[in-house]
Amino acid sequence: MHVKSIPMWTGKSDNYAYLVVDDKSKDAVIIDPANPEEVAPVLKEAIQSGKINLKAIVNTHHHWDHAGGNKKLLAELGTPSLPVIGGKDCEVVTKTPGNGESWSIGSIAVKGLYTPCHTQDSICWFMQDGDEKVVFTGDTLFHGGCGRFFEGNAEEMHTALNKTLGSLPDDTVVYPGHEYTKANVKFGISVLQNAAVQKLQAFAEENQETQGKFTIGDEKQHNVFMKVEDPEIQKATGKTDPVEVMAALREMKNNFK
Repeated sequence: MHVKSIPMWTGKSDNYAYLVVDDKSKDAVIIDPANPEEVAPVLKEAIQSGKINLKAIVNTHHHWDHAGGNKKLLAELGTPSLPVIGGKDCEVVTKTPGNGESWSIGSIAVKGLYTPCHTQDSICWFMQDGDEKVVFTGDTLFHGGCGRFFEGNAEEMHTALNKTLGSLPDDTVVYPGHEYTKANVKFGISVLQNAAVQKLQAFAEENQETQGKFTIGDEKQHNVFMKVEDPEIQKATGKTDPVEVMAALREMKNNFK
């Protein structure tokens, strides 16, 4: 499995699209190609040089900066019948797999994990090729942070992060929808000053891009939203119930300067 990051709107919304390629068959999907101007040239070069067989567009959720380029990209590539796989509200979606339903990209096994909260149609895509495991988390899980609860609540985000994603193997590499690590860790360290958070802060200071550099296991150590039962975080929020801790953390982050 090969994952190529395609940064979009750098310095503005700092989104990522991801091209996932099965090394054996060259079958590929493009995840959240919201800005075709930046994504189409990469795809065209790969298609024309025979490096990939593009099988689908895959979306993590319906927001325009993730799914809003679908129609335009299909036109740009001249592939109007290319499947669009994602939640029910994604632009020109053609297939919404069931929660946990298995499908494949060549020899890569794929599973969509429903994680409603940021949007109700949020899906995190877990992929495995041999021992290699990755998860594309859209705006649900970021390195050191999580998405805003636009269409959901703290209970849903607690379930998404600490039950659904938290139950994935610890060595699963995380690919989030935005480069938000520096801002996330600035908040995180105001709440928890452990070695893992400090290490993430140092990494974010030195690296402009952090996507795919951390695992689910790492997030459990340095992401305050995945440490709702940590006594230090309970103390900082003044709550002990995990859902109330999650709600308090999100409110604190929303107001953090």
